[in-house]
Amino acid sequence: MYLSQDADDVVLVERSLGGDHRAFELLIERHQRALFTVAARMLGSRDDAADATQNAFVRVYQRLGSYDPRHRFYSWIYRILVNECLNVLRGRRHSNEPAETQVDLSEGPLEALQASERRRHVQRALLALPADLRAVIVLRHYAGLSYEEIGEAVGGLPVKTVKSRLYTARQRLGQLLFGWQYDAQVSRRRDG
Repeated sequence: MYLSQDADDVVLVERSLGGDHRAFELLIERHQRALFTVAARMLGSRDDAADATQNAFVRVYQRLGSYDPRHRFYSWIYRILVNECLNVLRGRRHSNEPAETQVDLSEGPLEALQASERRRHVQRALLALPADLRAVIVLRHYAGLSYEEIGEAVGGLPVKTVKSRLYTARQRLGQLLFGWQYDAQVSRRRDG
């Protein structure tokens, strides 16, 4: 599945570079939803996520000629999006406002309320994490990227560092959500 989509992405990039605007629109349509989901989890705001996603696609268009087809296009655009999200986070004060939630009305009212409440708590915990830890969690669990792809997306980190950050992020989320005891000294030894 990935190989076919990767090959299709490369063809669309080549067509875009050749002046085919519809090919770039197809790239946007293919990746927009996943990018928006990642941005929403990173930023905690649908409006900020929409802006970051739009800005990321502008950057993708501007830098399309620098894309190396030996690498996955998917990972390349995620790296651009993560950078856009980090720019937004640097440009604002940390907010404790939870992300907007959507209620699934196909469930019963109690189940919908419980699911909405869980999403709100998870989003609040995600927003409490430092941006570097939040990025690896979101890219792994919401975007489904491999360790290698996460490493590429967040600036060329080695797989070992990605795994270490994921471990630390999961421990901190466990602490925030479930009251787990987090041992920062053990984590620092693992990170080092």
